[in-house]
Amino acid sequence: MSEGNTTGAVPQVAVRFFAPPDDLAPCFTTFYKMEVRPPRGKILSDYLQPEWSNLRFFMGEPPHAYPPEGGDAVTSSFQATGPSSLPMRFELPATSMWGIGLLPLGWARYMAAPADEFANTICDGHQSEVFSRFTPLHNALCSGGENDAAQFALITEFFRDLAPMPRDASRILKVHEAMVDPYLIEVGTLAERVGITTRTLERLCRRHFGFPPRLLLRRQRMMRSLAAFMLSDGKSWTETIDRHYHDQAHFVHEFHTFMGMSPTQYAAMPHPVLAAFMEERQRVWGSPVQTLDTPRHFEPDDEAE
Repeated sequence: MSEGNTTGAVPQVAVRFFAPPDDLAPCFTTFYKMEVRPPRGKILSDYLQPEWSNLRFFMGEPPHAYPPEGGDAVTSSFQATGPSSLPMRFELPATSMWGIGLLPLGWARYMAAPADEFANTICDGHQSEVFSRFTPLHNALCSGGENDAAQFALITEFFRDLAPMPRDASRILKVHEAMVDPYLIEVGTLAERVGITTRTLERLCRRHFGFPPRLLLRRQRMMRSLAAFMLSDGKSWTETIDRHYHDQAHFVHEFHTFMGMSPTQYAAMPHPVLAAFMEERQRVWGSPVQTLDTPRHFEPDDEAE
């Protein structure tokens, strides 16, 4: 990865993505190593977009990350977030970090708590009853000495041995796979495609995805529009919004619900970290944000009995 230039006026954001091995792929988005170097004496401010749960291990100075629904900033070297439907502001100094995104099946496999209890939250992972089980991984990554490839191997072995697949893994994957279909916008259609009742769908989504299915489908639609705009190279919101919005006013209302501001306000802000991250993720991974990733499936023998 490029070392960047700490004396220049342009921030340097270098990201290296690692594809999860086949046996872990249904549980994770990507593993990534990121290095950030702001101009000397500066910090970078940006907003995390709505996403799935994430584990972030910082080897340099950690950011100040502000809970989406208000409260004191989290400054731990291990920051853990639940699934989100709101943006999260952060202030990032020069640092390096490992990021790990838990897909809904990853939450079901590794987290001993309902996802909706952690929706729109961020915490010090070391102090959390449910996230502290990842502290040994944080400590191993931050001990230094290994290169990125060796650290990636350490990550995969840690998760491989941590927990078996849950019993309802196949059903969680079916719901997730249907949810990312851009043509699917109705909860009833989602339940019908998966072959379960809407009541069962509601319960499953809250427990493993963090939100009721209607909100999740709305979040998908908004994230398709936001990602398209940020990668559009100068196109307007009108040219990039999802075709399922009734009109511009409908989109503006939904954007404000999920991002806490208008599309115009968001576009006027600098996005030194997210813009660079999304462009590189799209180039390398083929998907700019984790909420738009299609989940990978596993072999039947891998499912828990």
